[in-house]
Amino acid sequence: MTSPSPIFIVDDNDTIRDLLANYLKKNGYCVESAPDGESFLELFRSMPADVTRHAMVILDIMMPGMDGFAVCRELRTFSRVPVIMLTAVSDEMDRIIGLELGADDYLAKPFNPRELLARIKAIYRRSEPLSEPLSAGRYFHFNSFCLDTTTRELTSPEGLTQSLSGADYNLLMLFLSHPGQVLSRDSIAESTRKRDSAPLDRFIDVHISRLRHCLGENARSSEIIKTVRGSGYLIATEVTHSHQAQTVHP
Repeated sequence: MTSPSPIFIVDDNDTIRDLLANYLKKNGYCVESAPDGESFLELFRSMPADVTRHAMVILDIMMPGMDGFAVCRELRTFSRVPVIMLTAVSDEMDRIIGLELGADDYLAKPFNPRELLARIKAIYRRSEPLSEPLSAGRYFHFNSFCLDTTTRELTSPEGLTQSLSGADYNLLMLFLSHPGQVLSRDSIAESTRKRDSAPLDRFIDVHISRLRHCLGENARSSEIIKTVRGSGYLIATEVTHSHQAQTVHP
Protein backbone atom coordinates (compact mmCIF):
# COMPACT_ATOMS: atom_id res chain seq x y z
CA MET A 1 0.00 0.00 0.00
CA THR A 2 1.09 3.57 -0.48
CA SER A 3 0.47 6.35 1.99
CA PRO A 4 -0.43 10.04 1.53
CA SER A 5 1.81 10.80 4.47
CA PRO A 6 5.44 11.42 3.52
CA ILE A 7 8.42 9.17 3.74
CA PHE A 8 11.32 11.27 4.99
CA ILE A 9 14.76 10.45 3.58
CA VAL A 10 17.54 11.79 5.78
CA ASP A 11 21.00 11.31 4.26
CA ASP A 12 23.91 13.68 3.65
CA ASN A 13 24.78 11.89 0.40
CA ASP A 14 23.00 13.85 -2.37
CA THR A 15 23.19 10.97 -4.86
CA ILE A 16 21.66 8.39 -2.51
CA ARG A 17 19.02 10.83 -1.30
CA ASP A 18 17.93 11.75 -4.83
CA LEU A 19 18.02 8.16 -6.07
CA LEU A 20 15.79 6.91 -3.24
CA ALA A 21 13.43 9.88 -3.53
CA ASN A 22 12.92 9.33 -7.26
CA TYR A 23 12.48 5.58 -6.82
CA LEU A 24 9.87 5.90 -4.06
CA LYS A 25 7.99 8.62 -5.93
CA LYS A 26 7.77 6.34 -8.98
CA ASN A 27 6.22 3.73 -6.68
CA GLY A 28 3.50 6.10 -5.53
CA TYR A 29 4.92 7.49 -2.30
CA CYS A 30 5.07 11.08 -1.15
CA VAL A 31 8.67 11.92 -0.27
CA GLU A 32 10.41 14.63 1.73
CA SER A 33 14.21 14.84 1.86
CA ALA A 34 16.70 16.38 4.25
CA PRO A 35 20.53 16.49 4.01
CA ASP A 36 21.11 16.45 7.77
CA GLY A 37 19.44 15.68 11.07
CA GLU A 38 18.83 19.25 12.16
CA SER A 39 16.94 20.25 9.00
CA PHE A 40 14.92 17.03 9.10
CA LEU A 41 13.75 17.64 12.68
CA GLU A 42 12.86 21.22 11.83
CA LEU A 43 10.92 20.07 8.76
CA PHE A 44 9.15 17.28 10.64
CA ARG A 45 8.09 19.57 13.48
CA SER A 46 6.79 22.18 11.03
CA MET A 47 4.26 19.76 9.51
CA PRO A 48 0.75 19.20 10.92
CA ALA A 49 0.35 16.19 13.20
CA ASP A 50 -2.27 14.62 10.95
CA VAL A 51 0.31 14.62 8.12
CA THR A 52 3.23 13.16 10.07
CA ARG A 53 1.19 10.69 12.15
CA HIS A 54 1.49 7.99 9.48
CA ALA A 55 4.84 9.08 8.08
CA MET A 56 8.03 7.01 7.94
CA VAL A 57 11.70 7.95 8.24
CA ILE A 58 14.64 6.48 6.31
CA LEU A 59 17.56 7.61 8.46
CA ASP A 60 21.28 7.32 7.73
CA ILE A 61 23.50 6.85 10.77
CA MET A 62 26.76 8.34 9.51
CA MET A 63 26.05 12.04 9.00
CA PRO A 64 28.15 15.06 9.95
CA GLY A 65 26.91 17.11 12.87
CA MET A 66 23.88 15.36 14.34
CA ASP A 67 24.26 11.67 13.51
CA GLY A 68 21.40 9.22 13.01
CA PHE A 69 21.50 8.00 16.61
CA ALA A 70 21.03 11.53 17.96
CA VAL A 71 18.24 12.20 15.46
CA CYS A 72 16.41 9.00 16.40
CA ARG A 73 16.79 9.74 20.10
CA GLU A 74 15.36 13.25 19.65
CA LEU A 75 12.56 12.04 17.35
CA ARG A 76 11.43 9.48 19.92
CA THR A 77 10.83 12.22 22.47
CA PHE A 78 7.79 13.43 20.50
CA SER A 79 6.89 10.88 17.79
CA ARG A 80 6.52 7.12 17.34
CA VAL A 81 6.64 7.09 13.52
CA PRO A 82 8.47 4.08 12.04
CA VAL A 83 12.20 4.52 11.46
CA ILE A 84 14.40 2.44 9.14
CA MET A 85 18.07 3.07 9.85
CA LEU A 86 20.76 2.80 7.17
CA THR A 87 23.86 1.20 8.66
CA ALA A 88 27.35 0.13 7.63
CA VAL A 89 27.26 -3.35 6.16
CA SER A 90 29.49 -4.96 8.81
CA ASP A 91 28.61 -2.95 11.91
CA GLU A 92 26.19 -5.05 13.96
CA MET A 93 26.61 -2.78 17.00
CA ASP A 94 25.18 0.17 15.05
CA ARG A 95 22.06 -1.87 14.32
CA ILE A 96 21.65 -2.90 17.94
CA ILE A 97 22.08 0.67 19.19
CA GLY A 98 19.56 1.88 16.61
CA LEU A 99 16.99 -0.67 17.75
CA GLU A 100 17.59 0.23 21.38
CA LEU A 101 16.91 3.88 20.54
CA GLY A 102 13.55 2.97 18.98
CA ALA A 103 14.25 2.20 15.32
CA ASP A 104 11.84 -0.29 13.73
CA ASP A 105 14.17 -1.84 11.16
CA TYR A 106 17.59 -1.46 9.60
CA LEU A 107 19.17 -1.84 6.18
CA ALA A 108 22.87 -2.26 5.54
CA LYS A 109 24.59 -0.22 2.82
CA PRO A 110 24.97 -0.84 -0.05
CA PHE A 111 21.45 -2.07 -0.73
CA ASN A 112 19.02 -2.48 -3.61
CA PRO A 113 16.20 0.09 -3.56
CA ARG A 114 13.80 -2.80 -4.11
CA GLU A 115 14.78 -4.20 -0.72
CA LEU A 116 14.08 -0.85 0.92
CA LEU A 117 10.69 -0.75 -0.81
CA ALA A 118 9.93 -4.23 0.49
CA ARG A 119 10.81 -3.16 4.05
CA ILE A 120 8.60 -0.08 3.75
CA LYS A 121 5.65 -2.15 2.51
CA ALA A 122 6.18 -4.68 5.31
CA ILE A 123 6.09 -1.96 7.96
CA TYR A 124 2.92 -0.46 6.48
CA ARG A 125 1.31 -3.91 6.39
CA ARG A 126 2.17 -4.50 10.03
CA SER A 127 0.71 -1.08 10.84
CA GLU A 128 -2.71 -1.93 9.42
CA PRO A 129 -5.44 -2.52 12.03
CA LEU A 130 -5.88 -6.17 12.92
CA SER A 131 -9.40 -7.49 12.32
CA GLU A 132 -9.40 -10.27 14.93
CA PRO A 133 -8.77 -8.13 18.03
CA LEU A 134 -11.29 -5.54 16.85
CA SER A 135 -14.00 -8.17 16.29
CA ALA A 136 -13.35 -9.70 19.71
CA GLY A 137 -12.86 -6.36 21.41
CA ARG A 138 -10.90 -3.20 20.87
CA TYR A 139 -9.09 -3.37 24.21
CA PHE A 140 -6.69 -5.95 25.61
CA HIS A 141 -6.34 -6.15 29.40
CA PHE A 142 -3.44 -7.81 31.19
CA ASN A 143 -1.77 -7.33 34.59
CA SER A 144 -3.80 -4.11 35.08
CA PHE A 145 -2.54 -2.71 31.74
CA CYS A 146 -4.91 -1.78 28.92
CA LEU A 147 -3.90 -1.76 25.26
CA ASP A 148 -6.08 0.15 22.79
CA THR A 149 -5.69 -1.60 19.42
CA THR A 150 -7.11 1.38 17.53
CA THR A 151 -4.91 4.16 18.90
CA ARG A 152 -2.06 1.78 19.85
CA GLU A 153 -1.86 3.41 23.24
CA LEU A 154 -0.86 1.45 26.34
CA THR A 155 -2.31 2.57 29.67
CA SER A 156 -0.47 1.54 32.83
CA PRO A 157 -2.07 0.49 36.13
CA GLU A 158 -1.39 4.03 37.34
CA GLY A 159 -3.37 5.49 34.45
CA LEU A 160 -0.35 6.75 32.50
CA THR A 161 -0.69 6.43 28.72
CA GLN A 162 2.08 5.96 26.17
CA SER A 163 1.97 5.53 22.39
CA LEU A 164 3.80 2.42 21.18
CA SER A 165 6.04 2.35 18.15
CA GLY A 166 5.09 -0.04 15.36
CA ALA A 167 7.69 -2.62 16.39
CA ASP A 168 6.78 -2.51 20.09
CA TYR A 169 3.05 -2.71 19.34
CA ASN A 170 3.47 -5.69 16.99
CA LEU A 171 5.60 -7.56 19.51
CA LEU A 172 3.15 -6.93 22.35
CA MET A 173 0.23 -7.99 20.13
CA LEU A 174 2.06 -11.22 19.32
CA PHE A 175 2.35 -12.07 23.01
CA LEU A 176 -1.22 -11.01 23.81
CA SER A 177 -2.51 -13.21 21.00
CA HIS A 178 -0.68 -16.23 22.47
CA PRO A 179 -1.09 -15.98 26.27
CA GLY A 180 0.80 -18.63 28.21
CA GLN A 181 2.46 -19.94 25.04
CA VAL A 182 6.24 -20.06 24.73
CA LEU A 183 7.34 -18.19 21.61
CA SER A 184 10.74 -19.08 20.19
CA ARG A 185 13.14 -16.41 18.98
CA ASP A 186 12.69 -17.65 15.40
CA SER A 187 8.90 -17.45 15.59
CA ILE A 188 9.10 -13.93 17.04
CA ALA A 189 11.48 -12.84 14.28
CA GLU A 190 9.27 -14.37 11.59
CA SER A 191 6.05 -12.87 12.95
CA THR A 192 7.28 -9.37 13.73
CA ARG A 193 9.97 -8.73 11.13
CA LYS A 194 9.36 -11.38 8.44
CA ARG A 195 12.94 -12.57 8.52
CA ASP A 196 14.67 -15.50 10.19
CA SER A 197 16.59 -15.03 13.42
CA ALA A 198 20.26 -15.63 12.67
CA PRO A 199 22.42 -17.56 15.15
CA LEU A 200 23.46 -15.37 18.10
CA ASP A 201 21.09 -12.70 16.83
CA ARG A 202 20.67 -10.06 19.55
CA PHE A 203 17.99 -8.05 17.81
CA ILE A 204 15.08 -10.03 19.28
CA ASP A 205 16.59 -9.59 22.74
CA VAL A 206 16.74 -5.83 22.16
CA HIS A 207 13.08 -5.74 21.15
CA ILE A 208 12.09 -7.78 24.21
CA SER A 209 14.09 -5.44 26.42
CA ARG A 210 12.41 -2.42 24.83
CA LEU A 211 8.95 -3.90 25.38
CA ARG A 212 9.77 -4.72 28.99
CA HIS A 213 10.83 -1.13 29.48
CA CYS A 214 7.41 0.00 28.21
CA LEU A 215 5.87 -2.30 30.82
CA GLY A 216 8.12 -0.95 33.59
CA GLU A 217 10.08 -4.19 33.87
CA ASN A 218 13.58 -5.53 33.30
CA ALA A 219 14.98 -8.98 32.60
CA ARG A 220 15.83 -9.73 36.26
CA SER A 221 12.41 -8.89 37.67
CA SER A 222 10.02 -9.46 34.80
CA GLU A 223 6.59 -10.72 35.85
CA ILE A 224 4.82 -10.17 32.54
CA ILE A 225 7.24 -11.12 29.74
CA LYS A 226 9.21 -14.07 31.09
CA THR A 227 12.29 -15.72 29.63
CA VAL A 228 12.06 -19.48 29.21
CA ARG A 229 15.72 -20.44 29.13
CA GLY A 230 16.64 -22.32 25.98
CA SER A 231 13.14 -22.01 24.52
CA GLY A 232 12.08 -18.38 24.13
CA TYR A 233 9.66 -16.02 25.85
CA LEU A 234 6.06 -16.02 27.05
CA ILE A 235 3.54 -13.62 28.52
CA ALA A 236 2.89 -14.99 32.00
CA THR A 237 -0.35 -13.24 32.90
CA GLU A 238 -4.04 -13.58 32.15
CA VAL A 239 -5.12 -11.75 28.98
CA THR A 240 -8.68 -10.63 28.29
CA HIS A 241 -10.24 -8.32 25.72
CA SER A 242 -13.37 -6.23 25.58
CA HIS A 243 -15.13 -3.47 23.68
CA GLN A 244 -14.66 -1.00 26.52
CA ALA A 245 -11.60 0.39 28.24
CA GLN A 246 -11.56 -0.44 31.90
CA THR A 247 -10.60 2.21 34.38
CA VAL A 248 -7.81 0.70 36.41
CA HIS A 249 -6.86 1.96 39.84
CA PRO A 250 -3.50 1.21 41.42
